[in-house]
Amino acid sequence: MLDLRTLSTITDFFVICTADSTRQIDAVREHIDSQLSQQGGTVWHTEGATASSPAADLRWVLMDCGDVVVHLQDQRARAFYRLEDLWADAPRIPLELGAPQGP
Repeated sequence: MLDLRTLSTITDFFVICTADSTRQIDAVREHIDSQLSQQGGTVWHTEGATASSPAADLRWVLMDCGDVVVHLQDQRARAFYRLEDLWADAPRIPLELGAPQGP
């Protein structure tokens, strides 16, 4: 995750994810959308394939969630576009991945 608060007026954070397949990109997109909805958030706009118009050669999905923009990329797109290099001045925020903790 990149902290863009001091570098951009478009969004506060980029979350950049890599997936191994089109199916995995779509599954992560669906999961993010579902989790945001459950917590009262919304995805304002999605660029790339959606459930209503899947793409056979999906390489990058962008999810605009307001203060957070999520980039879901396959390995080739991630290596080619190198968003971390484009935003090299942005502080990195480490994310701990794992199962959500219950109450």
